Amino acid sequence: MHDLWRGYQDRVAFYVIYIKEAHPDDGWMSAGNVQEDIHVFDPASEAERVELAQTCSLRLQIEMPMLLDGLNNRVASAYGGWPDRLYLVSRAGRVAYQGAKGPQGFKPEELEAAIQAELATE
Repeated sequence: MHDLWRGYQDRVAFYVIYIKEAHPDDGWMSAGNVQEDIHVFDPASEAERVELAQTCSLRLQIEMPMLLDGLNNRVASAYGGWPDRLYLVSRAGRVAYQGAKGPQGFKPEELEAAIQAELATE
């Protein structure tokens, strides 16, 4: 994903939106998290969500700008973003691409094709 961002960042605004924690210890725990000794709890405050987002960004070495969904999960609900999903929104605000739900539907090559098609119309 970072290669895609690096290749188009001068023409496309990329954002990671940190939404509800997918695998908190006090929820649906992931075997991968246990193996990697990752232990987080579902945040009870905006400050806790900010801290988790920062930890995620650092641990996964995310270089793209990150935005934060509120505790009400409004963005995740509106876009069906849980657990993860790729979107391309046109300059006019139209959804030009909506990927399938991840992680199986997380296909950067499809997003790149949509970006190329959208840029060709400008």
